[in-house]
Amino acid sequence: MTALIQPPTQTPVSAAPKKRSSKRNRSFRALEPTRGGIVIRWIWLSLAGILSFFPFYAMVVLSLKPGLVVELPGSLLPWKDISFEAYEQVLGGQNILGWLGNTLIYSLVSVVAVLFLSALAGYAFAKKRFRGKEVMFWSFLAMVMVPFHVTLIPTFILMANLGGIDTYWGLILPTLANAQAVFLMRQFIQGLPDELFEAARIDGAGEFRIFLRIVLPLCKPILATLGIFVFLWHWNDFLWPLIIAKSNSMFTLTVGISSLQQQNVPLSTMLAGSVVALLPIFLAYLIAQRYVQEGVTGTGIKG
Repeated sequence: MTALIQPPTQTPVSAAPKKRSSKRNRSFRALEPTRGGIVIRWIWLSLAGILSFFPFYAMVVLSLKPGLVVELPGSLLPWKDISFEAYEQVLGGQNILGWLGNTLIYSLVSVVAVLFLSALAGYAFAKKRFRGKEVMFWSFLAMVMVPFHVTLIPTFILMANLGGIDTYWGLILPTLANAQAVFLMRQFIQGLPDELFEAARIDGAGEFRIFLRIVLPLCKPILATLGIFVFLWHWNDFLWPLIIAKSNSMFTLTVGISSLQQQNVPLSTMLAGSVVALLPIFLAYLIAQRYVQEGVTGTGIKG
């Protein structure tokens, strides 16, 4: 008696995964912008870019036309009556080079000091354990809610009693405690693996060596981001340099250019001074643009 061998039954494959994948594809296709949407988006972005760029364009063009009455739109044409006389007056007759040097000292020294101190504090708040750490950190962070104008008079009185009026250290010292920089450094360092620090301690490295050899090299993106922001803040700072500086030789660019209004100088001369003040921060951003993007992205992910 021969046994009947029946072929194995094949279970029908469910079509549910295909339906789900087709639904996902349809949803993704629905999110894709249409050609008309892309055109409208580019039009709006172009208009926003033109509106943002126009003040800088007007500043540069009007600085190249000294001694002329501003007539719109004729004065904004770049090929009519161009002259570098205003820049010669600014760079030769005014003390703008001295103001530029004061601003560079104020900005660069403040950037280095703020980055070093905020990195030290951020490392301590992120990786060290000590009593009252959270209370100390949030109390320090509460300084962000206190406007600078509230502490302006007490800070000036303190600097005056210490003899810091019309000095570089009196200009720089009150701006070194930056709560925002400490917060960002803490958020970034918290995302670093603890195994790195434990391995360094097993190898016999001290805390300051760990900070110099491990923390600072890994924090290059966020340090570059903070450096740009702190540099811009100090470069454009006006109120504190105006109060602490008494002599013309200690003016920064913002205070010095503002003082030109009292001398009844032409508009083109003031705009030429503004262009000179704008160029360093524009070049600084171009150099560190990649690090700024990496720092913002990394802080957002690790925080």
